[in-house]
Amino acid sequence: MDLSNISETLIAGKADELRKMVEEGVKENINPADILNQGLLPGMDAVGKKWKAGDMFMPEVLRSAKAMSISMDFLRPLLKDDDVGNAGTMIIGTVAGDLHDIGKDLAAMMFEGAGYNVINIGIDQSNENFVDAVKEHKCNLLGMSALLTTTMPRMGEVINSLKEAGIRDQVTVIIGGAPVTEEFAREIGADLYAPNAGSAVDITREYLQNKN
Repeated sequence: MDLSNISETLIAGKADELRKMVEEGVKENINPADILNQGLLPGMDAVGKKWKAGDMFMPEVLRSAKAMSISMDFLRPLLKDDDVGNAGTMIIGTVAGDLHDIGKDLAAMMFEGAGYNVINIGIDQSNENFVDAVKEHKCNLLGMSALLTTTMPRMGEVINSLKEAGIRDQVTVIIGGAPVTEEFAREIGADLYAPNAGSAVDITREYLQNKN
């Protein structure tokens, strides 16, 4: 099997066909890590670039991300711990009082497609839940989303809670959502601001490369 076909099918957002191709690859004794690293991840990386360039639109990106997610549900149990998440571990969630999840879920899929081990803790998450998740999973990246001006301040509260817990320096904090701005990110002490899920991975990658 040509693993580039897996990439092309993912870009096309053909979820059922992609899942069958991944299953066939496993039956042909192709290393699951190769299916991930040479098929799925390059495909998702291409989706991110196309979206950023304006060559793909949100519904198409969502289809591709969904196809990736469905195939990863099958593939993940077959992967060794060191096969996936080699870019690091990310906690991502929507802050307390906010029930929006599309942008956050898309960002989670994009980071997973970039090689992160992503733990999506969901919507309406308390400050304590974010802190507990960071502690439990020892993540190096924390993503927070808010789509309401009334819930935006929760992001700053989470960052303060991380400081109080003595773990703020362990994580890079990236925030996003429709009302969120770069200025707001600076005000609350976040490391990064992403205007959309498509740019979040590149912004994070560039920041961490420069940091190291």
